[in-house]
Amino acid sequence: MTDDAYLVLLDGTATTLGVPPAAVGDLACMDTPAVRAWLDAQGVGASSAGLRLVPPEDTAAVPEDAERLPVPLSEEELSRVRHQAAPESVARLEEELLAYRTCADGREALLARALAAGVPAHRVAQLTGEDLSAVRATAV
Repeated sequence: MTDDAYLVLLDGTATTLGVPPAAVGDLACMDTPAVRAWLDAQGVGASSAGLRLVPPEDTAAVPEDAERLPVPLSEEELSRVRHQAAPESVARLEEELLAYRTCADGREALLARALAAGVPAHRVAQLTGEDLSAVRATAV
């Protein structure tokens, strides 16, 4: 696994990987000279159907022959990419986990539901602001 997110150009068979950059909203990296030059070199625009943004934990799934460019993302941008890439059921739970930061009512039940649904403990901790050890203790 790498610490970098990647902008990847995929053929039609692998476009379920990552998310289209436009689905994430404004990203500072898309306006950098490096990204604009890379897009020009590939002969595509920012809204190309095969252009995907892949979070660091998914980069191992990028096909070897795919054109790729590491891109810097802020924590907030990376969170939006991960949220868009998550299955709908997980994305809904992630929204609840983000809302959790403002209320602690039902804390244990929400953490347990998220873990049972397959949201990784480190992601639950990241979304809620809870200590990772507290999240893991909920699963016991």
